[in-house]
Amino acid sequence: MFMTQSLHRAVRVHPRKIATICGDRRHDYATFHERVVRLAGALRAAGVKAGDRVGILSLNSDRFVEFFFGTWWAGGVVNPCNIRWSASEIAYSLSDCDTRVLLIDDQFLPILPQLRAQAPCLGTVIHCSDGPTPDGLSSYESLIASSEPAEEIVRGGEDLAGVFYTGGTTGFPKGVMLPHRALYVNALALQAAYGDMSGMIGLHAAPMFYLADHDFLNTLALAGATHVTVPMFQPKAVAAIIEKERVTGALLVPTMLQMLVDAPTTREHDLSSITFLFYGGSPIAEAVIDRALPVMPNVRLLQAYGMTELGPVATILKPEYHTGPGRALGKIRSGGQPCVICDVRIVDEHGREVPRGTVGEIAVRGPGVMLGYWNKPEETAKALKEGWMHTGDAGYMDEDGFIFIADRLKDMIVTGGENVYSGEVENALARHPCVLQCAVIAIPDERWGELVHASIVCRPGTSVTLEEVQVHCKALIANYKIPRSLELLDSLPISATGKVMKNKLRERFWSGRDRRVG
Repeated sequence: MFMTQSLHRAVRVHPRKIATICGDRRHDYATFHERVVRLAGALRAAGVKAGDRVGILSLNSDRFVEFFFGTWWAGGVVNPCNIRWSASEIAYSLSDCDTRVLLIDDQFLPILPQLRAQAPCLGTVIHCSDGPTPDGLSSYESLIASSEPAEEIVRGGEDLAGVFYTGGTTGFPKGVMLPHRALYVNALALQAAYGDMSGMIGLHAAPMFYLADHDFLNTLALAGATHVTVPMFQPKAVAAIIEKERVTGALLVPTMLQMLVDAPTTREHDLSSITFLFYGGSPIAEAVIDRALPVMPNVRLLQAYGMTELGPVATILKPEYHTGPGRALGKIRSGGQPCVICDVRIVDEHGREVPRGTVGEIAVRGPGVMLGYWNKPEETAKALKEGWMHTGDAGYMDEDGFIFIADRLKDMIVTGGENVYSGEVENALARHPCVLQCAVIAIPDERWGELVHASIVCRPGTSVTLEEVQVHCKALIANYKIPRSLELLDSLPISATGKVMKNKLRERFWSGRDRRVG
């Protein structure tokens, strides 16, 4: 298994099919292949050897797709940088895995001097925007035009394909090492769950450094489908591009899906072409799904649960469980069943499997699991035990093999000796008509140890009180799970991958204490 296999097939089978769409640019697979092999030639000329890391710091574009395949064609290893991190965090990820070549666009040129200062390993920097190339940098398009096509260095199987950094909100980021087989089998798993994707026009609106979107990208490539890119997620722009290009498939995290369906401008566009929506990355409220279905009347929703260390998918909830009789079974509240490449079990603190219906830690094994964390053997040993990746997520498995995600173990609230999983409270809060977004955390309490605290963003023109929230929740969840305090916010702190950064919400409550949550 090697990641350029799909490109070889596409050029032989349908060279004139559109591969990438970015604004007014369209490249068929023959042109895409030519650009990839010339980019590989430029990387080889810059000193990239088999196994060397190549980074990219850029908004979404067709060049991002070319970066992946060009790096692999040259025998290199991709390091897609988190565009929401600080310059110091980005520099750490570059220097940690000795990334010597970096592609950068106009958006991030202002921090390049800081990156060079803090990541002295950086040598060649390639400017990959349409504007003028600054002095001292190489022009992406000039390199494509002038470089000789490179002979492929074929690496596959257990060979390292990418270092994907995770974390960055607490402590130092960890570089997750994923081999070719992990990325390849994850694409196979997604295609197996959905079916034939060869005719799909797929939209990259989530950040392309994000591994979930990367899995979507690899699946589209495997199917020989078309990639459409927008620079970043903006509801109006996403709705407009779906209508213009008749996009049929997309990957969105729940926060993005909610923003898209709730934006007033979305109703100005025809989203009926969407037949497949792949979502995941964090829990989703059923109310959001209910609002999404009328906006995208032909959509089939597919949820995936996983993490970067799994390459990234562990379980999949298929479309039939989102509507009709399947919805009535109640499986929509789950993360789905183990996908075709995974073995999943629920274990206790000693690694022993627990009975069905019992909450424990979710552990996963299979060919999608990482090789380990870059240069972090101790953390690798804690996560990987006898072939099983211990996710740090709490959940249970029902009698049908569906995994219900209770929470991140670190997000569990212990109040008066009772365990409260914040996801359950958030799902109840989301059903209140005034609640647009919400997050539940533990805050310290001298009597109970921890209390359930809710942070809520209200819908425009509405407000809600703690008493109203408590009355609403009392009908849905046990009394000890009901929020005991409330704050109304204009927005929640959101990470680059669309997840709520609960550590940011906790900071002011736990600062200065010996015992911290998170």
